[in-house]
Amino acid sequence: MLVLTRKAGESIVIGNQIRITVLELQGRQIRLGIEAPSEIPVHRGEVFERIREENEKAAKAGADELKALSSAWKKAGK
Repeated sequence: MLVLTRKAGESIVIGNQIRITVLELQGRQIRLGIEAPSEIPVHRGEVFERIREENEKAAKAGADELKALSSAWKKAGK
């Protein structure tokens, strides 16, 4: 892990497409601004983990579960 020290208004650049800027320091909290192309998803860590877990569950879903989901989806559309 690379650890950097930045002050408010300073930034770091990842590759040539992502810039992270320290916007504000408030006690123990830091506000960050992230500039990235729209095709690059940016999530808070806990949101990313939840998405990953849900994707794993969906990948393990059996045929019966998928059939039930499809049926429920069709009923909801009526």
